[in-house]
Amino acid sequence: MRIAIDILIACSVFFAFAGVVGMLRMPDSFCRMQSSTNIATFGVLGVIIGGFLYALTVLHDTSMAVKIAVLGVFYIVTNPIAGHAIAKAAYRHGVRPEKDMTIDKYGEDLEQND
Repeated sequence: MRIAIDILIACSVFFAFAGVVGMLRMPDSFCRMQSSTNIATFGVLGVIIGGFLYALTVLHDTSMAVKIAVLGVFYIVTNPIAGHAIAKAAYRHGVRPEKDMTIDKYGEDLEQND
């Protein structure tokens, strides 16, 4: 089981590294924001699952495992919503992608609210 925990943590490190490379290479703020959200979601997901397994199998502490599971569910639910809210706020303040968008749902929402 210890090997599986180490593999999960290594996968988290890989996703965090890939997300940082994506943040450095992406052309505009919306693409960089998507990369940073992936870091926060996938980079932390393996650590949370690894911590959950570690608490159950090595420490034999179910209360810690339940706390980690609740933290993981909360994190997985709130992180994409926060990324979306930040992107919408940036769009409202005039930040636009470098290339023209094929579909502009944020712009449609702004027109309907005005």
